[in-house]
Amino acid sequence: MKIVRLRTNHFENPLGHNISDLSLSWVVEETEAKKQESAQVIISKNNSFDRESLIYDSGDCIEADSLSFRPGIELESCTCYYWKVKVTGDNGETAESEVASFETGKLKEPWEAIWITPDLDKDVHPYMRKTFEVDGNIKSARVYATAAGIYEMEINGEKISEEYLLPGYSVYDCWMQYQTFDVTKYLKEGKNAIGAMLGKGWFSGRFGLGGLENTYGDRMALLCELVITKEDGSKVVIGTDESWKSYGGPVSKSGIYDGEHYNANNEIADWSKETCVDDSWESAKQVQLKLGDMEERLSPPIIKHESFKPKKIITSKGEIVLDFGQNMAGWVEFNVNIPRDERVLVQYGELLQKGCFYRDNLRSAKAEYEYISNGKPAHARPHFTYYGFRYVKVDGIEDINPEDFTAYAIHSHMDELGEIKTSDERVNRLILNAKWGEKGNFVDIPTDCPQRDERMGWTGDTQVFAGTASFFTDTTAFYNKYMKELREEQKLIDGSVPVIIPRVRNQREVGTGHGSSAWGDVATILPWTMYLYFGDKSMLEKHYDAMKDWVDYITREDEADGGKRLWQTGDHIADWLALDNPDKSDIFNGGTDQYYIATAYYYYSVKLTGDAAEALGKKEDAKYYRKIQNEIKEAFCNEYITPNGKISVDTQTAHILALFMDLLPKEHRTRVAEALKTKLIDKGTHLDTGFVGTPYICRVLSSVGANDFAYKLLINDDFPSWLYSVNMGATTIWERWNSVNQDGSVSSTGMNSMNHYAYGSVVEWIARDICGLNPVFHGAGFKKALIKPQPFAYLKNASIRYNSASGTYVSSWELTEDEKINYHFEIPFNCEAEIILPDTNLSDILVEGDKPLNMEEKDGNMILRVESGKFEVSYKPTKDYYPCLNIKSSLKDVLESEEGIGILRKYIGAELDKFKEIPELLDLSFNKPLTANPIFGPLSLLNQEQIDALAIELGKCRVKV
Repeated sequence: MKIVRLRTNHFENPLGHNISDLSLSWVVEETEAKKQESAQVIISKNNSFDRESLIYDSGDCIEADSLSFRPGIELESCTCYYWKVKVTGDNGETAESEVASFETGKLKEPWEAIWITPDLDKDVHPYMRKTFEVDGNIKSARVYATAAGIYEMEINGEKISEEYLLPGYSVYDCWMQYQTFDVTKYLKEGKNAIGAMLGKGWFSGRFGLGGLENTYGDRMALLCELVITKEDGSKVVIGTDESWKSYGGPVSKSGIYDGEHYNANNEIADWSKETCVDDSWESAKQVQLKLGDMEERLSPPIIKHESFKPKKIITSKGEIVLDFGQNMAGWVEFNVNIPRDERVLVQYGELLQKGCFYRDNLRSAKAEYEYISNGKPAHARPHFTYYGFRYVKVDGIEDINPEDFTAYAIHSHMDELGEIKTSDERVNRLILNAKWGEKGNFVDIPTDCPQRDERMGWTGDTQVFAGTASFFTDTTAFYNKYMKELREEQKLIDGSVPVIIPRVRNQREVGTGHGSSAWGDVATILPWTMYLYFGDKSMLEKHYDAMKDWVDYITREDEADGGKRLWQTGDHIADWLALDNPDKSDIFNGGTDQYYIATAYYYYSVKLTGDAAEALGKKEDAKYYRKIQNEIKEAFCNEYITPNGKISVDTQTAHILALFMDLLPKEHRTRVAEALKTKLIDKGTHLDTGFVGTPYICRVLSSVGANDFAYKLLINDDFPSWLYSVNMGATTIWERWNSVNQDGSVSSTGMNSMNHYAYGSVVEWIARDICGLNPVFHGAGFKKALIKPQPFAYLKNASIRYNSASGTYVSSWELTEDEKINYHFEIPFNCEAEIILPDTNLSDILVEGDKPLNMEEKDGNMILRVESGKFEVSYKPTKDYYPCLNIKSSLKDVLESEEGIGILRKYIGAELDKFKEIPELLDLSFNKPLTANPIFGPLSLLNQEQIDALAIELGKCRVKV
C-alpha cells in the first residue's frame, strides 16, 4: 500500500495560499485491499511530529474522507504546518504517507508595508529596490508581495520564483491577492538588496473590448514585506515605504495585447544587488489605490511548461519566420549578439497565408517584442506580457540560427489527470488540440483566446469546456479562483453574472454586460462540475450562494414578467456562431430562439442548484428548487412542445437542449430524438450547432441510441466538422467551424481565433461515451463511477486512463477482427463502479480477473457491479457495430465507397456521372440524403419499387472504416 498525491486545498505543499477552510486529500494505490477501514490524519508544527508540536490527531477515523478531510482547526498566521496520513485497508494492510506541508499567509495580520509607486512618469516601467543589513544568522525568510500591474522580484541578483505574470488577473477593486515566497536561500548575513521590476499588465495596460488603458488605476505600484526570522527568534521586516528607490528600467512599453519593448541600454546589471550604486535614483512615494481587500492567493502558479525549437522558413516575401510546430500561449526567448542600438523585432502570429507571415486576425493587438541591443551578448525575453502563437517573424538578425530561439508554453499549473487514446490518429490529434486549447487559455483565468485584443474570461466558453478540462487536469483550484472572481462581480449586480469575468471596467460591453443565459449559467455549472469530478463538498458549499443567487436572479426576472416560469426577457448571446441562422449574412448569431435557450438553461440551473442543495443536506432549499424546476418544465412544454411531441423551434440545438436537459415528457423523447436524427440526415449527417448546441450533441445522440450518428459526426472531416480543422493542420481548436477555408485562406479577420477551446468540449463525450467513464452524483469525485462504453466500428479501439481524485481508473475496449469486443477496466482502491456493457447477455460474456460483486442482464445489456480491481471482459455483441450505407446516406458517403458506387450505378447508370461532372448538380446533392431532391436528385429517375430495392442493397454495404 502506498499513499500519494497529498494535497492541501488542492495544492501540493502550498505556501501562503488561502486555506481558510482547511481541506486535506490523498490517494491510495498499490494495495490488495479493497476498501479503507480507517484513516488517521496528524498535523504538527514540526516535521518530527513530536508530542509538544502536535496540534491535531484524528485517531483511527472510520469516516475519514480522502477527497476532503476537514480537521476544523484554527490556523495561526505565517505558520508552517506539517501533516501526514496513515491508512488501514479492509485486509489489515497499512501505510503511512510521506510528510506534506502547508504554510499560512498573513491572514488578518496588519501590513507594515505601504503601497509605493516610483516618483517617475506614470508610464515609466521602473526598477524598484531597497538595500538592508542583516546581522546574525538567518533561520528563515518570507516575501509577501503583490503589485498594481505585474511584478518580477529579485533578491541579491536572483529571481525569487519560477512564476510569471504575478500577481495574476483579478477583480482588483473587489479583492487583491498577494503571493508568499520562501526566500531564505537568497539572503546572507551583512548587506543585501531586494528589488522588483513593474509592468502595466491587466491593471493599467491597454485591455478590454474598448482597448483602453487604466482600467483599475493609472500607475504601477508595489506592496512588499520581507520578513526575516533569525536563529535567536527575532524578526526583521523590510517593507515597501518611501525609503525605497526607483529608476527607469529597460522595459519602455508593455501591454497584454501589444507586447513589450525592451532597451538593453537602460539595463543596470546589478540593479537588485547590494553592489548597485543608487545615489542618483529617485525615491518612491506612497500611493492610494482603489483596491479591494488584500487576501492570500488562490491562483495556481503561472509557469513555463513545454518548450519548442523552431524550423526556419524563408517566405516568398523574404521574411524570416520561425515555426514552432504548435499553437500555444507563452513567449519566445532568444540569444542575441548584435551591435549597440541595433533592433530585433519579433512579431507573433498563429498561421501563415500563402506561405507568408500573417497576423490580421489579431485585430489591433500588436503582439510584438522589440529588443534594442547594448552591444553585449544577451538572452532576451519578455517580462510583462504573453502571446498566442505558433509562428514568429524575426527582423534585425541577419543570419538567424534557429537553435538560438526557444518557445515556452506558459500557463497555470495543474496536475494532469487524463490520457485518452483511440485507433484514429486524427481523433487523437483532435483530443490533443483540445488539451492545447486548455493550456493556451488557462492563464490565471479561463480565457476565450490568447492571441488577439481580447483574452478575456468569457463565461460561456468556460462552462461548456469545464467537463473536458476536468478530464484533462485537476481544475479545482483554478476554477475555485475563477469562482471567487465571479462571486465578487455577482455581488455588484444583484446576483446576475457577467458574460466576461473579470468584467472590464468603464468599457464597451456585449449588451448589458451581464445576465445572458448559457454564459451566466457558469455560476451553477462550474461548481457542480467541480463537485462531480473532484468530490470536495467544502468547495460546493463555498460556491452554493453563487448558484442560488444566479437562479434567484433569473426567477426575479421571470416574476417581473408575470411569473410564467419562462425566461423571455433580456438579451442573450444564445447559440453563438451556429450555422443555422436563416439570415446567411449574419455569421455570428445562431438560429435557435434566444428565449427557448434561456428557458432551457433556467431549468438546468435550477436543477443543478437543487442537486447541490441535496448534496449539502439543505432539504428545504432542495424542496423549493425542485418545485421551481417542475414548474419550468411544465411551462416549457406548454410553450414549445406540441401535445404530440413536436418542438416548435426547429433547430438541431433546440432538440439537443430538450433532450440533454430532460425537458420532455418521457413519451415524447423518442419522437424528438428521431426528429434530431432527421435534421442531421438532412445536412448529410453534419451538425450546424454553435457554442450552446455543440457541447451536448454527441452526448445526446449516444444517450438516445443513436451512437452511429454521434460517431459519424466525430469522424466527418469536411466542413463543418471537428476533423476538418485537424486535416487543415490545426494544433488547437478553432473559434469557427471554418476559421480557415479549404484553400487555406482565413475565412474572416473580424473574429477568428485559431485557439478557442469551446468546440473542444466534444472530448467530454469521447471520455464519457466512447471510453465510457462517467462521474456520478451519489459518489462524487469518482468514489463511484458509471462505466458505460459505447463502441462503434468507426474506431477500432479507445481507452481512457484517468487519475481521478479517488485513484486511477482505466476503461478501454478493442474491436477484434472476428468482431468481438475485448474490454479492460481498472477500479481504484476504496471505489465502486457500475459497468454497463451493451448488446450482450449472460451466456455470451466472459469475465476474467477480479470477480464482480454482482452481474445482471437487463434490456439487452450486462450490468456488472464491481469494487477495486482489474477486470477483463469479452464477447461478440448481438448488434452489428459496423456502419452501413442506407437510402438516406448522403451522395458524398456513397461516393466514398467503391461498393456503394457500384450499387448506385446499377440503378441509375450513367446518370451518376452527371453528378460528378456537373458542379451545380453535385452541390445540390453532395451533402444531402439520396432522397432529398426528388426532381434533380440521384434517385429522380427511379420508381418506388426501384428505390426500395436500392435501399435493401445499400443496407448491406458496409462503410469503409
